[in-house]
Amino acid sequence: MLRGGKVGLRARHEDDIPVLRTELYDDVVNGSRAEGRPWRPITPGSNDPRLVVDDTEQGHVPFSVVESEGGTLIGMATLWGIDTHSRAAHIGLGLLPAARGKGYGTDVVAVLCHYGFVVRGLHRLQIETLADNAAMLRSAERNGFVREGVLRSSAWVLGEFLDEVLLGLLAEDWKPAPNA
Repeated sequence: MLRGGKVGLRARHEDDIPVLRTELYDDVVNGSRAEGRPWRPITPGSNDPRLVVDDTEQGHVPFSVVESEGGTLIGMATLWGIDTHSRAAHIGLGLLPAARGKGYGTDVVAVLCHYGFVVRGLHRLQIETLADNAAMLRSAERNGFVREGVLRSSAWVLGEFLDEVLLGLLAEDWKPAPNA
């Protein structure tokens, strides 16, 4: 398990899947904002590719996020789009509604940076998020990510186009958290 100050990132367990599906994806608004495609219901028990781990997929590393104290499941985190040639990847995360607003997101980003830069030897990490996602923007910027641009009207979400913000962090600019 990878540990931060408030969270741990561990392998996805089978019993995490129904909780993550219910809390993150069955909600039409949250599910629509979290993905770059239209929301649709997923049959319980199906092999939902957003949640079921394929250990042979080298370009996508999914984690379950748990509280450091007690190990309670509080969300998911992903290093995706891993490009081993350019040594770059993207970061994504989703916290259960009850876990939001408690500083977990900043810690998740810190642990993902440690994993990407130290464990994987990557050179660049990138985040794309909706421009009104203040929590993700704050978590990214607290970890040293720099706003590199705005993709105007690039996301179709629930009947309207929204801007996305592109943030990047290079290994040489990263300052590891003391507990990462």
